Amino acid sequence: MVDNRYATALVIGSVLSLLASVYLSVAVSTQHWYQYRSLPASNDAMNGTDLQKLRENFKSEDVDENEYSKALFRLNGTLGLWWRCILVPQEPHWFKQPETKMTTDCESFTLPQQFETKYKHPGNSSNEEDLLRTYLWRCRFLFPLVSLGLVFLGALIGVCACLCRSITPTLFVGLLHLLAGLCSLATVCCFLAGIDLLHRALDWPEGMDYSLGWSLYLALVSSPLQMMAAALFIWAARSHRKNYTRMTAYRVA
Repeated sequence: MVDNRYATALVIGSVLSLLASVYLSVAVSTQHWYQYRSLPASNDAMNGTDLQKLRENFKSEDVDENEYSKALFRLNGTLGLWWRCILVPQEPHWFKQPETKMTTDCESFTLPQQFETKYKHPGNSSNEEDLLRTYLWRCRFLFPLVSLGLVFLGALIGVCACLCRSITPTLFVGLLHLLAGLCSLATVCCFLAGIDLLHRALDWPEGMDYSLGWSLYLALVSSPLQMMAAALFIWAARSHRKNYTRMTAYRVA
């Protein structure tokens, strides 16, 4: 029999865990982690041809980091863990029109691109490898998957504990959620650190600005939610065990 206090803690922890999983899943699957804002392009044909070339290179499967970063900088791009997007006009000869409708053009990172080698000078494969950026880029892809996997494993253990009418496995569930919260936090840290190093290695266009997107904030919020769920699970398991031990000792006495 589980005390009402422990049952309440388990229910609240489960709700927090579910919210954290939804937030992290939405953050991973969207592209609004980082947003770039640049000055409007001039309406001359030379500049229009240049930006059209950037757009074509951006959509190429074998585009390098330097090329798609330039497109993100100059075409009001947004960057996520799995997606990169630019803001482009619908008309092909947009530079001849005073006003034109804009649309978002997105491309996903392929699996080889998620594990590609980064270089001191982005896009130059003959240059020295940048190990720090390489592992930051890979970790920011792997950590959220590990986090969601740990939460899913914890949910399976929790269901089994309910079927067995035992609260003891909840301690292990809490530890899994604690690790998941650390992985979620590490995802955000690796992403921001990698972006900062990329900005240092590339030349910034004049008048460009950037900001953090709502997807990154969702991932950031998911971390403390997972840790709060972990604290509730661990507290319920430990407190119930202590109470059970005292009751057993009292009965023996």
